Amino acid sequence: MTITLKRIDPGDETVFDSIAEGVFDEAINPEWLRAYLRAPGHLMVLAIDGNLVVGQCAAVVHRHPDKPVELYVDEVGTATSHLRQGIATATMEEMFRWGRELGCTEAWLGTELDNDPANALYRRFRPKEDYAFQYYLFDI
Repeated sequence: MTITLKRIDPGDETVFDSIAEGVFDEAINPEWLRAYLRAPGHLMVLAIDGNLVVGQCAAVVHRHPDKPVELYVDEVGTATSHLRQGIATATMEEMFRWGRELGCTEAWLGTELDNDPANALYRRFRPKEDYAFQYYLFDI
């Protein structure tokens, strides 16, 4: 198995033609994908095995008027067929490199308290803080 990492750019939509189960939460919507890839500050790193997408890390560059530029890691996913092979770690490491290149000085993310595999992964990166927090979701 040779996994390659690819930073996704606008126009890379055909890379998403073959995606293994478990990489994304839902099926890819082509219109939403095009909009995502063209939105400034939206970043995605894919892990590819041959021509099959087996992992992903999606993030957003946040700019603030009162804080340094930060990277919000929105999603990390690995194919069920490729778990425990370092793919999530590799996509996150590549995303952090990309974020640093874009001027980000911090990265943050959130996950459920009972998501043991994700929490174990994120703690390997030695976060400086580890909070429990409440999550709110609004229909707007």
